[in-house]
Amino acid sequence: MIAAAGARLAHMLPPETAHALTIRMLTYGAGVPAHAPQLPVSTRVELPKSGLRLCSPVGLAAGFDKNCEVPEAMAKFGFGFVECGTVTPKPQPGNPRPRLFRLTEDRAVINRMGFNNFGLDYFVRRLANYSHDVPIGANVGANKDSDDRIGDYVTGIEAVAPYANYITINISSPNTPGLRGLQDKASLTELLARCGAADRNALPVFLKVAPDLDADAIADICAVVRGEGAWLSGLIVSNTTLARPPSLRSEEKSEAGGLSGAPLFEPSTEVLRQFARALEGGFDLIGAGGIGSGRDAYAKIRAGASAVQLYSLMVYDGPGIAARVAHELSHCLAEDGFSSIADAVGKDI
Repeated sequence: MIAAAGARLAHMLPPETAHALTIRMLTYGAGVPAHAPQLPVSTRVELPKSGLRLCSPVGLAAGFDKNCEVPEAMAKFGFGFVECGTVTPKPQPGNPRPRLFRLTEDRAVINRMGFNNFGLDYFVRRLANYSHDVPIGANVGANKDSDDRIGDYVTGIEAVAPYANYITINISSPNTPGLRGLQDKASLTELLARCGAADRNALPVFLKVAPDLDADAIADICAVVRGEGAWLSGLIVSNTTLARPPSLRSEEKSEAGGLSGAPLFEPSTEVLRQFARALEGGFDLIGAGGIGSGRDAYAKIRAGASAVQLYSLMVYDGPGIAARVAHELSHCLAEDGFSSIADAVGKDI
């Protein structure tokens, strides 16, 4: 995973073993560039509501660096922002193994990790030592056995706020039973009311939602975001999906968990477009799901995103995909006569 060749070598190991080995190697600087690559000027962007200034709109999604162990290394690969987590207040082991599966024929991944992480104390110590100028985000979640899951989000927000550049509230993982219920209108209203009252250090905060939402659910979420959640900077659309497209070919396609990678691109982009239409530019949108090229990133931007995130396809192409996507995106902008990301945002809504 440290380079395309490294990704192929890592495929000889079980997926979770390969991931753990990659994190360990990155902590020692193995394969990490001495300096971040030069990125096109046209891909610089400032997100309107959050004010985040990015050298590239291509960010690293949460899930890769759960414990904030290698954010500096990932920044040097050319990501415009790096999101670590999901972190929960207490350490937890997650779901039983095996829980991570490569769908190689489909360029996809299924995971049912279950928010495995070392807990807030460890995460915050690492986060406090981050020194790169690429913005870093902290993705917070709730413990599986918590008696007050909303309270867990408040605890997480207040713990990471002094050290992060932005915070993500993750209520959309399919691998913690009942968590997606926080997307329901009443629960989301309470969540955003309590998190809005938390000590956030004036940081931008994003809400990460699922792709498995119908029109009514999207309308309800948008209504709550405009009301009790008006303090939010934006939404990340989307997390992994429970759906299994009939086009999947890999033997592991029936494994339980969230599907990510190439098959998620089209449905997640359509859900992004629906949120963009409903929110009418009032919130920053970050598009995630299936991005493997600059043209994919460009499609998310034209569907309403000001920035994008990727992770799963890095399994197949290595972290160098970040800079490659940025350069390809620059070419897409030029083809359509745009000089900046902002010019293209929402053109397909």
